[in-house]
Amino acid sequence: MNAARLHLGLLASFAAILAWSAWHPKDGFIWFLESVPAIVGAIVLVAIYRKTRLTTLVYGLIWLHAIVLVVGGHYTYAEMPLFNWIRDTFDLSRNYYDRVGHVMQGFVPAMIALEILLRQRVVTGRRWLFFLVTCICLAISAFYEFIEWWVAIASGEAADAFLATQGDVWDTQWDMFLAFVGAMASQLVLGALHDRQLAAFGVRRE
Repeated sequence: MNAARLHLGLLASFAAILAWSAWHPKDGFIWFLESVPAIVGAIVLVAIYRKTRLTTLVYGLIWLHAIVLVVGGHYTYAEMPLFNWIRDTFDLSRNYYDRVGHVMQGFVPAMIALEILLRQRVVTGRRWLFFLVTCICLAISAFYEFIEWWVAIASGEAADAFLATQGDVWDTQWDMFLAFVGAMASQLVLGALHDRQLAAFGVRRE
């Protein structure tokens, strides 16, 4: 399939799923908070598409992350039905959909950061790339925790649904740790594929 058509298909399917998620969400305010990063990201990617085209791998990962966000926005992260079923079936202590979201918060930004650093030739050495990309993802995760904190203070009763701590006093630490794991995992698992796609743009690591 032509890359541009594939990218258009990703955009169209995201728009369709976004429309579904906006139809009678459990909490409209929570839907907005969870979905706005995906919406802003889509607008930015469309705006820069002609000038700056990313690898298909990165577009696919961004699409997947966006779907996780808008589905979480529709149900709230603590009440995603499939993960409620998993919790009840396997007698787990919580709905783990928010954990998936935080793994994605490291897994996907790692590939985006890696691509930007390489294509802008900020750094090209493999070891420094791995270290800096992981640090960037940890910084993003920590800043998102700040945002959750500020929103929780400002919104009062909506805080529990947005934070999705589900009674876990270590939820913030788990969130950042899982983003850390996700960032390292994507670099290790997808690095070779990403390198092949970047080579088409004339970009190589040293």
